[in-house]
Amino acid sequence: MTTVDHLLDTLRKQVGARAADLEKQFGISRPTLTRLIAKAGERVCRMGRGPATRYALTREVHHLGTQVPVHRIDEAGRIHRNATLHLLTSFSGNHHWLEPTEGQGTFFEGLPPFAADMSPQGYIGRGFTRRNPGLELPPRVIDWHDDHRLVALSLRGEDCVGAFIIGKESLDRFLSLHEQEVDESDYPGLATASGKEQTGSSAGGEQPKFFTYSRGRHHIVKFASNDDSAAARRWRELLVCEERALASVGAVGIDVATSRWFDKEGYRFLEVERFDRIGARGRRGLLSLGAITDEYFGDRDNWTQAALRMAKAQSITPEDARRIRWLDTFGQLIGNTDRHFGNLSFFDEGPTRFRLAPVYDMLPMLFAPNGTLIVEHEFKPRPPTADTLDVWHDAARHALAYWARLAHEPALGPDFRERCARCGDTLQALVRQVPS
Repeated sequence: MTTVDHLLDTLRKQVGARAADLEKQFGISRPTLTRLIAKAGERVCRMGRGPATRYALTREVHHLGTQVPVHRIDEAGRIHRNATLHLLTSFSGNHHWLEPTEGQGTFFEGLPPFAADMSPQGYIGRGFTRRNPGLELPPRVIDWHDDHRLVALSLRGEDCVGAFIIGKESLDRFLSLHEQEVDESDYPGLATASGKEQTGSSAGGEQPKFFTYSRGRHHIVKFASNDDSAAARRWRELLVCEERALASVGAVGIDVATSRWFDKEGYRFLEVERFDRIGARGRRGLLSLGAITDEYFGDRDNWTQAALRMAKAQSITPEDARRIRWLDTFGQLIGNTDRHFGNLSFFDEGPTRFRLAPVYDMLPMLFAPNGTLIVEHEFKPRPPTADTLDVWHDAARHALAYWARLAHEPALGPDFRERCARCGDTLQALVRQVPS
C-alpha cells in the first residue's frame, strides 16, 4: 500500500512530479493520490493549477517554516501582498516556488532574482551577523547558503534594495519604520558609526557607506576617511571622480543617479540619491544585471555581450542595449575596471522585461588603492570591437572631455591631476589611430 512516506521519498528524487506520473508509478487512482497529498500537509507543495499541476517536497527552515509571504511596496508606499515563497528540496538541492496572488507561479532553482539582490553583501552586509547575533548566522556572508539569506531577509529585511519585503517579521519592522531626517552635519558621526550600527543590508560594494534620509530623499552616502594616508587621499579624489563621471554620462542623455560631494570635518562624502526609493516610504522594483543574468542568461562576461543577449531576447529595448554598450565603452576609456554585473541595474517591467535604471558607480577604479597601498597601474584604453564600433568614437569624445576636466579639477591633488592629463593624452593618441 502506498503511504505518505512513499510519496515523500519519490518527491525527494524528482522536483515537480506530475499527478499522472505519480498515479502511474504508485498504481493508484487520482482520489487516492489526492488523499495522500492532503495527509502530507505542508510537507508537499502544489505548484500550478489544472493539467500543469506538479508537486514538490518542501523543506522547513528554522524561524520560517516551509513558506514565507512576499509583499511589494509601491511608489506611494502602499503595501501589496504579492506572493508566497515556498521552500522546496530534493536530492539535487534546494529550490523555490513563487506563488503569486494573481497569475502563474514560477519555479526557481535557487532564490528568485529579487531575493538574491536583497541579500546582505558588501561593506554594509559584512557586519550583518554582528548586528543581529540572535539570528545565529555564520559570521561571514560569503559563507552563507540560501537558507541563511532567507532567514536574514525574512527577519531583518525591512530596508533592502528594491520594492519587496519577505516574511511577516520584516513586514512588521517596515510598518514600524519612521524615517528621521538627518543633516549633512550628522554625516561625520554616521561615518564613524557605520561599521557598527548601520541599518539595511544589501547595498553591494566594499567602499565604506551608509544610508540616510535627508531633504525628502533616501541616499547612499559613500565616504573616505579623514586621515592623511596616501590611500585615504586617493579615495577622496576618487569620490570626486565618480561625481564627475556621472555628470559626463548624464550629459549624453543617459539617466544617472543624482549625486553631490562635499567635505565635512576632514571626511569627503559622496551623496547618491537612491532611485529605488520614492519619497519617505515609496519603493521601486530593481534588479541587478547579475541577478538577471544568473537566472535567465547564464554568462557573466561583459556588459556589451549581456546587452546583446538581452536585446535578442527582447528583454530590453534596442536603445537600452545601445546605451549599455556605450557605458561599457566609456567605462573602459576612463579606466573603470569595476564594470561587474552588480554595477548595472534595471527596473523590472514585467516577466523578463527590464528598463535600464540610472547609472551609478562609474569612476576610474584603475587607480583605486590596494588596501593601504597605492599601486599605480598603466592606463591602456582599448580600440573598438565589431560590437562597439558604432558607439566608440562618441564614448571616446566624452572620455577625453572627462580626463580634461579632471586634469583641471582643483579638488584633486597635483600628482593625480597630472596622471589624468596623461590618461587623456594616451586616449587621444588611440583616437587618432581609429578610423571614424
